[in-house]
Amino acid sequence: MSDLAIVHAPAYDAGFAPGHRFPMGKYSRLMELVTETGLVNRAQFHVPGPAPADWLAMAHRRSYVDQVIACNVPPLIEREIGFAVDERVSLRARLATAGTVMAARIALQDGIACNAAGGSHHARRDQGAGFCTFNDVAVAANLLIADGEAGRILVVDLDVHQGDGTAEICGGNPCIRTVSMHAEKNYPARKQASNIDVALPDGIRDDAYLETLDWLLPQTIDRFAPDLVFYNAGVDPHEDDRLGRLSLSDDGLRERDRRVFSFFRSRNIPVAAVIGGGYSHDIDALARRHLITFETAAEYV
Repeated sequence: MSDLAIVHAPAYDAGFAPGHRFPMGKYSRLMELVTETGLVNRAQFHVPGPAPADWLAMAHRRSYVDQVIACNVPPLIEREIGFAVDERVSLRARLATAGTVMAARIALQDGIACNAAGGSHHARRDQGAGFCTFNDVAVAANLLIADGEAGRILVVDLDVHQGDGTAEICGGNPCIRTVSMHAEKNYPARKQASNIDVALPDGIRDDAYLETLDWLLPQTIDRFAPDLVFYNAGVDPHEDDRLGRLSLSDDGLRERDRRVFSFFRSRNIPVAAVIGGGYSHDIDALARRHLITFETAAEYV
Protein backbone atom coordinates (compact mmCIF):
# COMPACT_ATOMS: atom_id res chain seq x y z
CA MET A 1 0.00 0.00 0.00
CA SER A 2 1.33 3.43 -0.92
CA ASP A 3 1.39 6.38 1.44
CA LEU A 4 -1.14 9.21 1.33
CA ALA A 5 0.43 12.54 0.40
CA ILE A 6 -0.51 15.18 2.98
CA VAL A 7 0.57 18.78 2.44
CA HIS A 8 0.98 20.75 5.66
CA ALA A 9 2.86 23.68 7.15
CA PRO A 10 2.80 24.50 10.89
CA ALA A 11 1.97 28.10 10.00
CA TYR A 12 -1.42 26.96 8.63
CA ASP A 13 -2.42 27.74 12.22
CA ALA A 14 -2.22 31.54 12.58
CA GLY A 15 -2.65 31.32 16.34
CA PHE A 16 -6.03 32.91 16.97
CA ALA A 17 -7.22 33.09 20.57
CA PRO A 18 -9.44 30.19 21.72
CA GLY A 19 -13.10 31.04 21.22
CA HIS A 20 -12.53 33.12 18.07
CA ARG A 21 -15.36 32.73 15.56
CA PHE A 22 -12.90 31.09 13.18
CA PRO A 23 -11.57 27.89 14.84
CA MET A 24 -7.95 28.30 13.80
CA GLY A 25 -6.72 25.67 16.24
CA LYS A 26 -8.29 22.89 14.17
CA TYR A 27 -5.29 22.89 11.80
CA SER A 28 -2.79 22.05 14.52
CA ARG A 29 -5.11 19.56 16.22
CA LEU A 30 -5.79 17.79 12.91
CA MET A 31 -2.11 17.08 12.45
CA GLU A 32 -1.78 15.89 16.06
CA LEU A 33 -4.58 13.43 15.36
CA VAL A 34 -2.80 12.17 12.24
CA THR A 35 -0.02 11.09 14.61
CA GLU A 36 -2.22 9.90 17.48
CA THR A 37 -4.41 7.69 15.30
CA GLY A 38 -1.50 6.08 13.45
CA LEU A 39 -2.38 7.57 10.08
CA VAL A 40 1.12 9.05 10.19
CA ASN A 41 2.43 5.56 9.38
CA ARG A 42 0.54 5.63 6.06
CA ALA A 43 1.31 9.24 5.16
CA GLN A 44 4.03 11.12 3.34
CA PHE A 45 4.29 14.79 4.29
CA HIS A 46 5.08 17.71 2.03
CA VAL A 47 5.75 21.28 3.17
CA PRO A 48 4.86 24.22 0.90
CA GLY A 49 6.53 27.59 0.76
CA PRO A 50 4.49 30.81 0.45
CA ALA A 51 2.74 31.29 -2.89
CA PRO A 52 4.37 34.11 -4.91
CA ALA A 53 2.35 37.15 -5.87
CA ASP A 54 2.30 36.13 -9.55
CA TRP A 55 0.49 32.91 -8.65
CA LEU A 56 -2.06 34.73 -6.53
CA ALA A 57 -2.69 37.22 -9.31
CA MET A 58 -3.88 34.34 -11.50
CA ALA A 59 -7.17 34.59 -9.59
CA HIS A 60 -7.08 37.91 -7.74
CA ARG A 61 -6.66 41.57 -8.57
CA ARG A 62 -2.96 42.39 -8.16
CA SER A 63 -3.62 45.41 -5.96
CA TYR A 64 -5.51 43.19 -3.47
CA VAL A 65 -2.71 40.60 -3.55
CA ASP A 66 -0.21 43.34 -2.73
CA GLN A 67 -2.41 44.59 0.13
CA VAL A 68 -2.50 41.13 1.73
CA ILE A 69 1.25 40.58 1.36
CA ALA A 70 1.94 44.03 2.84
CA CYS A 71 -0.66 43.46 5.61
CA ASN A 72 -2.40 46.62 4.47
CA VAL A 73 -5.91 45.36 3.71
CA PRO A 74 -8.59 48.07 4.09
CA PRO A 75 -10.65 47.69 7.29
CA LEU A 76 -13.87 47.29 5.31
CA ILE A 77 -12.47 44.24 3.51
CA GLU A 78 -11.04 42.85 6.75
CA ARG A 79 -14.56 43.02 8.21
CA GLU A 80 -15.88 41.05 5.25
CA ILE A 81 -13.12 38.48 5.72
CA GLY A 82 -13.90 38.23 9.42
CA PHE A 83 -10.48 38.90 10.91
CA ALA A 84 -7.54 41.28 10.58
CA VAL A 85 -4.92 40.41 7.97
CA ASP A 86 -1.72 40.58 10.01
CA GLU A 87 1.62 38.93 9.23
CA ARG A 88 0.54 35.49 10.45
CA VAL A 89 -2.74 35.57 8.53
CA SER A 90 -1.01 36.81 5.38
CA LEU A 91 1.61 34.05 5.58
CA ARG A 92 -1.03 31.44 6.32
CA ALA A 93 -3.07 32.45 3.25
CA ARG A 94 -0.02 32.24 0.99
CA LEU A 95 1.08 28.89 2.42
CA ALA A 96 -2.40 27.33 2.19
CA THR A 97 -2.69 28.43 -1.44
CA ALA A 98 0.71 27.00 -2.32
CA GLY A 99 -0.32 23.85 -0.44
CA THR A 100 -3.30 23.39 -2.73
CA VAL A 101 -1.06 23.86 -5.77
CA MET A 102 1.36 21.29 -4.34
CA ALA A 103 -1.44 18.81 -3.57
CA ALA A 104 -2.76 19.20 -7.12
CA ARG A 105 0.64 18.51 -8.67
CA ILE A 106 1.12 15.43 -6.47
CA ALA A 107 -2.37 14.20 -7.35
CA LEU A 108 -1.65 14.58 -11.05
CA GLN A 109 1.37 12.33 -10.56
CA ASP A 110 0.11 9.87 -7.93
CA GLY A 111 -3.68 9.99 -8.23
CA ILE A 112 -4.65 11.49 -4.87
CA ALA A 113 -3.35 14.02 -2.34
CA CYS A 114 -4.71 16.11 0.53
CA ASN A 115 -3.94 19.63 1.64
CA ALA A 116 -4.38 20.05 5.40
CA ALA A 117 -5.92 23.48 4.77
CA GLY A 118 -7.50 25.20 1.77
CA GLY A 119 -11.00 25.40 0.43
CA SER A 120 -11.20 29.18 0.89
CA HIS A 121 -14.03 29.42 -1.59
CA HIS A 122 -15.59 32.76 -0.61
CA ALA A 123 -12.58 34.85 -1.66
CA ARG A 124 -13.49 36.72 -4.83
CA ARG A 125 -11.34 38.24 -7.54
CA ASP A 126 -11.25 41.68 -5.92
CA GLN A 127 -11.14 40.75 -2.23
CA GLY A 128 -11.50 38.17 0.49
CA ALA A 129 -14.71 37.37 2.37
CA GLY A 130 -16.25 34.81 4.72
CA PHE A 131 -13.03 33.77 6.56
CA CYS A 132 -11.28 33.40 3.18
CA THR A 133 -8.29 35.57 2.22
CA PHE A 134 -7.16 33.97 -1.05
CA ASN A 135 -9.15 31.47 -3.12
CA ASP A 136 -6.59 28.67 -3.18
CA VAL A 137 -8.52 26.36 -5.52
CA ALA A 138 -9.17 29.13 -8.07
CA VAL A 139 -5.50 30.13 -7.97
CA ALA A 140 -4.35 26.53 -8.41
CA ALA A 141 -6.82 25.76 -11.20
CA ASN A 142 -5.84 28.83 -13.21
CA LEU A 143 -2.13 28.26 -12.61
CA LEU A 144 -2.19 24.60 -13.68
CA ILE A 145 -4.10 25.44 -16.85
CA ALA A 146 -1.82 28.37 -17.69
CA ASP A 147 1.26 26.19 -17.17
CA GLY A 148 -0.16 23.40 -19.34
CA GLU A 149 -0.19 20.90 -16.45
CA ALA A 150 -3.93 20.31 -16.88
CA GLY A 151 -6.33 21.05 -19.71
CA ARG A 152 -9.66 20.74 -17.87
CA ILE A 153 -10.30 21.01 -14.14
CA LEU A 154 -13.39 20.09 -12.14
CA VAL A 155 -14.16 21.67 -8.75
CA VAL A 156 -16.53 19.60 -6.58
CA ASP A 157 -17.43 21.73 -3.57
CA LEU A 158 -19.37 19.93 -0.81
CA ASP A 159 -18.79 22.54 1.89
CA VAL A 160 -22.14 23.55 3.39
CA HIS A 161 -21.76 27.08 1.99
CA GLN A 162 -21.93 27.83 -1.71
CA GLY A 163 -18.57 28.25 -3.44
CA ASP A 164 -19.46 31.74 -4.60
CA GLY A 165 -15.94 33.09 -4.94
CA THR A 166 -14.79 30.12 -6.99
CA ALA A 167 -17.83 30.47 -9.24
CA GLU A 168 -17.17 34.18 -9.70
CA ILE A 169 -13.46 33.83 -10.48
CA CYS A 170 -13.77 30.79 -12.73
CA GLY A 171 -17.04 31.67 -14.42
CA GLY A 172 -16.71 31.92 -18.17
CA ASN A 173 -13.61 29.73 -18.31
CA PRO A 174 -14.62 26.64 -20.33
CA CYS A 175 -11.61 24.76 -18.98
CA ILE A 176 -12.93 24.89 -15.39
CA ARG A 177 -16.25 23.40 -14.29
CA THR A 178 -17.50 24.47 -10.85
CA VAL A 179 -19.97 22.34 -8.90
CA SER A 180 -21.42 23.30 -5.52
CA MET A 181 -23.83 21.33 -3.32
CA HIS A 182 -24.74 23.45 -0.31
CA ALA A 183 -27.42 24.55 2.13
CA GLU A 184 -29.83 26.79 0.26
CA LYS A 185 -30.51 29.22 3.10
CA ASN A 186 -26.95 29.54 4.34
CA TYR A 187 -24.19 32.10 3.69
CA PRO A 188 -23.64 33.80 1.30
CA ALA A 189 -26.98 35.54 0.99
CA ARG A 190 -26.17 36.43 -2.61
CA LYS A 191 -25.10 33.29 -4.46
CA GLN A 192 -23.06 33.19 -7.67
CA ALA A 193 -23.85 30.84 -10.55
CA SER A 194 -21.65 27.76 -10.56
CA ASN A 195 -21.78 25.49 -13.61
CA ILE A 196 -23.86 23.16 -11.42
CA ASP A 197 -25.54 24.26 -8.18
CA VAL A 198 -27.53 21.97 -5.90
CA ALA A 199 -29.28 23.86 -3.08
CA LEU A 200 -30.33 21.63 -0.17
CA PRO A 201 -33.10 22.24 2.37
CA ASP A 202 -32.28 22.75 6.04
CA GLY A 203 -31.89 19.65 8.18
CA ILE A 204 -31.24 17.12 5.42
CA ARG A 205 -29.86 13.89 6.88
CA ASP A 206 -27.47 11.20 5.65
CA ASP A 207 -29.71 9.11 3.40
CA ALA A 208 -31.25 11.99 1.46
CA TYR A 209 -27.90 13.75 1.18
CA LEU A 210 -26.12 10.68 -0.16
CA GLU A 211 -28.94 9.94 -2.58
CA THR A 212 -28.56 13.46 -3.98
CA LEU A 213 -24.78 13.03 -4.18
CA ASP A 214 -25.19 9.78 -6.11
CA TRP A 215 -27.31 11.67 -8.62
CA LEU A 216 -24.88 14.60 -8.78
CA LEU A 217 -21.55 12.84 -9.31
CA PRO A 218 -22.28 11.56 -12.85
CA GLN A 219 -23.49 15.05 -13.79
CA THR A 220 -20.12 16.53 -12.86
CA ILE A 221 -18.38 14.74 -15.74
CA ASP A 222 -21.22 14.75 -18.25
CA ARG A 223 -19.65 16.06 -21.49
CA PHE A 224 -16.63 17.18 -19.46
CA ALA A 225 -13.54 15.03 -19.03
CA PRO A 226 -11.38 16.58 -16.27
CA ASP A 227 -7.68 15.98 -15.90
CA LEU A 228 -7.98 16.78 -12.19
CA VAL A 229 -10.68 17.20 -9.54
CA PHE A 230 -10.42 19.61 -6.63
CA TYR A 231 -12.61 18.25 -3.84
CA ASN A 232 -13.65 20.69 -1.13
CA ALA A 233 -14.45 18.32 1.74
CA GLY A 234 -15.83 20.87 4.20
CA VAL A 235 -17.25 19.19 7.31
CA ASP A 236 -19.75 21.95 8.07
CA PRO A 237 -22.70 19.86 6.76
CA HIS A 238 -22.33 18.01 10.10
CA GLU A 239 -25.33 18.05 12.44
CA ASP A 240 -23.28 19.68 15.23
CA ASP A 241 -21.68 22.41 13.14
CA ARG A 242 -22.29 25.95 14.43
CA LEU A 243 -22.75 27.40 10.94
CA GLY A 244 -24.13 24.41 9.06
CA ARG A 245 -27.95 24.04 8.86
CA LEU A 246 -27.62 20.45 7.54
CA SER A 247 -27.64 17.28 9.67
CA LEU A 248 -25.01 14.78 8.53
CA SER A 249 -23.51 12.37 11.04
CA ASP A 250 -19.85 11.33 11.25
CA ASP A 251 -20.79 8.20 9.30
CA GLY A 252 -22.56 10.37 6.72
CA LEU A 253 -19.44 12.48 6.21
CA ARG A 254 -17.30 9.35 5.86
CA GLU A 255 -19.66 7.85 3.31
CA ARG A 256 -19.79 11.15 1.42
CA ASP A 257 -15.99 11.22 1.16
CA ARG A 258 -15.87 7.55 0.21
CA ARG A 259 -18.34 8.04 -2.63
CA VAL A 260 -16.47 11.05 -4.00
CA PHE A 261 -13.04 9.41 -3.91
CA SER A 262 -14.41 6.12 -5.24
CA PHE A 263 -16.30 7.74 -8.12
CA PHE A 264 -13.32 9.63 -9.49
CA ARG A 265 -10.51 7.22 -8.68
CA SER A 266 -12.43 4.30 -10.25
CA ARG A 267 -12.34 6.38 -13.43
CA ASN A 268 -8.62 7.11 -12.99
CA ILE A 269 -9.27 10.84 -12.45
CA PRO A 270 -6.81 12.42 -9.98
CA VAL A 271 -8.26 14.07 -6.86
CA ALA A 272 -6.72 16.87 -4.79
CA ALA A 273 -8.70 17.32 -1.57
CA VAL A 274 -8.85 20.47 0.57
CA ILE A 275 -10.44 20.48 4.00
CA GLY A 276 -12.80 23.45 3.65
CA GLY A 277 -15.05 24.70 6.43
CA GLY A 278 -15.99 23.37 9.83
CA TYR A 279 -17.03 25.46 12.81
CA SER A 280 -17.16 24.42 16.45
CA HIS A 281 -15.74 25.59 19.76
CA ASP A 282 -14.86 21.93 20.39
CA ILE A 283 -11.62 21.90 18.42
CA ASP A 284 -10.94 18.20 19.03
CA ALA A 285 -14.34 17.09 17.74
CA LEU A 286 -13.98 19.38 14.73
CA ALA A 287 -10.49 18.14 13.87
CA ARG A 288 -11.73 14.55 14.11
CA ARG A 289 -14.35 15.32 11.47
CA HIS A 290 -11.65 16.67 9.15
CA LEU A 291 -9.53 13.57 9.89
CA ILE A 292 -12.29 11.48 8.30
CA THR A 293 -11.34 12.90 4.89
CA PHE A 294 -7.69 11.91 5.34
CA GLU A 295 -8.56 8.42 6.61
CA THR A 296 -10.93 7.90 3.68
CA ALA A 297 -8.47 9.25 1.12
CA ALA A 298 -5.86 6.78 2.39
CA GLU A 299 -8.18 3.95 1.27
CA TYR A 300 -7.80 5.08 -2.34
CA VAL A 301 -4.05 5.60 -2.61
